Amino acid sequence: MFVNKKSKEIVAIMVDMGRSHDFKIYKNEVGKKIQETIRVNGDSGFQGIEEYHKNSETPKKRSKKRRLTKEEKANNKRLAKERVLVEHINRRLKVFKILSLRYRNRRKRYGLRSNLLCGIYNFELQN
Repeated sequence: MFVNKKSKEIVAIMVDMGRSHDFKIYKNEVGKKIQETIRVNGDSGFQGIEEYHKNSETPKKRSKKRRLTKEEKANNKRLAKERVLVEHINRRLKVFKILSLRYRNRRKRYGLRSNLLCGIYNFELQN
């Protein structure tokens, strides 16, 4: 999901058939269409996104042998504060049970219905 930070509107979503990891969808479809000027913040599941999009950032992970420095921890905290906006939008969209429960209708209409729900969310922001 791509969100405008200032207006909190959903700009674009990515949908795939069946169970797919977000980063897999990004690599296959979305990553090729995003301009280099757009900044992408991913969660820890998007490790390695820098290979596909130069203007991106993910939190640093600690390893068994190396702890995080104070600067890395502060940077992770800053990223978490920016990403919480997307997580709150996910929560608001899951009020519509179509996105939180098993989808039992025609699969090719799932993307259309997801876009409609995002449109309803954006409409509610304006009122």
